[in-house]
Parts: sequence; C-alpha cells; structure tokens
Amino acid sequence: MSGTQTVIHRDVEAARAGREPRVLARVPSGWALFGAQQFVRGYLLLLPDPVVPQLNSLQDAARAQFLADMTRLGDALLATTGAVRINYAIFGNVEPALHAHVIPRFADEPPALRTAQPWAYDWSQAAAFDAAAFAGLAAALRRSLDIR
Repeated sequence: MSGTQTVIHRDVEAARAGREPRVLARVPSGWALFGAQQFVRGYLLLLPDPVVPQLNSLQDAARAQFLADMTRLGDALLATTGAVRINYAIFGNVEPALHAHVIPRFADEPPALRTAQPWAYDWSQAAAFDAAAFAGLAAALRRSLDIR
C-alpha cells in the first residue's frame, strides 16, 4: 500500500482478515459495514476493496459498481427498516480514502433533525454499534441483498 494509512484502510484490512465485527457483507465493490456510531439505526458505510483515494480514482466499470452497491444498500435499508428515504454521502475530507455513508432517515426522528443533514446529530451521544443488538437487522439486510 502506498500513501497514508487511513481508518478506511485499516477497516478494509480488518474486514479481509475477518476481524471487523461491523461487517455486514462483502459486496462486489468492497465491504458494507455498520457505522461505529449508530446515530440512526442501520447507518452503513461502503468501503471499496482495494481502497482508492476518491471516486474519480476508479475506472468506469469499478465506479459504476461502487455506486450500484451503494444504492443496493439503500434499497435494502428501505426494505428492512421502515426508513422513508436514504441519504448518501461521499466526502473523504477527514479520511482521504473513498467511502460512502448510507444513512436511513425515519419519520420518527426528532422534528429538529428529521430534515437536517445527518451531521447535525450529536454523534458523541449516539449508541455504539453492538453486533448482538444488530444481528436481526443484519440478517434481514443480507436476505434483502440476497447474501447468505
């Protein structure tokens, strides 16, 4: 690997080694993981494998696959969580490696946050991901994604 070792690089390495408990599934473009802080239930990340600096670093077919996988995760969240919409975000400013945030939004979110961007939440107060607590949702998402 060249360049800076980011959290994204470390998470992909841990996913490959079977050491990352937040892994939902291996998908064609990389790894789907639950977010470490579950500020909304079902918040997911999509990490490419191999890790690249940004979406524009991918060739056309790989780029299309990453975006298709991202929206497949959103479709699965819509089908399994009761979310009313999905927010998608790709920044890479803090962690300069491609990763996508896939964020379900719910009708019962606090009124002041329901239509706000997800970073309006106080993530420091969010529940930490717990594999046991999310086992049912993970199984439902895998069924929706047709991943065993």
